[in-house]
Amino acid sequence: MRLNQLSQAELQACLSLDGLLIPCGTFSVKLRSDIPTLASGLLQLYGDFPLLGPKSYVDFEVELNAPSWLRRQFRPQVVLKCDGRIPFKPLPMEQAFAMLEWGLNWVISSHAHDCLVIHAAVVERDGRALILAADPGSGKSTLCAALVHRGWRLLSDELALVSLTDGLVRPIARPISLKNASIGIVRAFGPEVVVSEACHDTAKGSVAHMRPPTASVGALRQTAMPAMLVFPKYSAGAPLLSQPEGQAHAFIELTRHTFNFSVLAGEGFDALGRLIDRVRSQRIQYSSFDQVIPEIERLWQSAA
Repeated sequence: MRLNQLSQAELQACLSLDGLLIPCGTFSVKLRSDIPTLASGLLQLYGDFPLLGPKSYVDFEVELNAPSWLRRQFRPQVVLKCDGRIPFKPLPMEQAFAMLEWGLNWVISSHAHDCLVIHAAVVERDGRALILAADPGSGKSTLCAALVHRGWRLLSDELALVSLTDGLVRPIARPISLKNASIGIVRAFGPEVVVSEACHDTAKGSVAHMRPPTASVGALRQTAMPAMLVFPKYSAGAPLLSQPEGQAHAFIELTRHTFNFSVLAGEGFDALGRLIDRVRSQRIQYSSFDQVIPEIERLWQSAA
């Protein structure tokens, strides 16, 4: 059974009582909430996700609720709990869905220590993975959305999970996070692209999310072999600049983007070295999709 087979009332009742158990990549997450807007957001953006059975193993329990009765009436807020812990300060109620997405990122990056957890978007084609690693504001999620719209399979827009044992990238195809100007850019891709209403005045500005493609959700168990690593940088009005990145520089750069590099210590150092040896590394500056996507396609074909 899929989530979109429930009505909003049924979904809300499920969230309020026993909870909703859905896959999050190789993890299973039980969600509980009494916030009606969260149910509508889940229907819109997680509709293709399967519902796991009541006897399925639960990796994480996540709750989003108002912190008190008073906060339901006066300047409503939402608080997130994970396995009984509260990792973040309360946020305004209208940011509930964004808080869920940020919370799931935190849950996975804090616990998936059988993998390198890299702050990167990942897409796949022909069993091979393209990793896009960049600082916030570099346009990686927008570029990820553009590639997915052009037929690449979404593995993640936020976290690349590279297994320590076999080096494969594990998919966690969840909604793609969009900020500020990126929201309108992705909406303009066409009516088939589902983007949520923007949530304004967050710590990251205006935030919205793009629904993951049905095919990507249906391939949640299909891993991919890393083949190419790109450090993208959007720069308005800039000419295309594409140059190979040396292995030493790529390694150092990627340590900055690997959340658990220090936690894994020597094991993480070795795994990151194997990843760099396996991929073609490239640094690309661009100002439009018409520049960067043909260049990525060219590099992808030559890397094959």
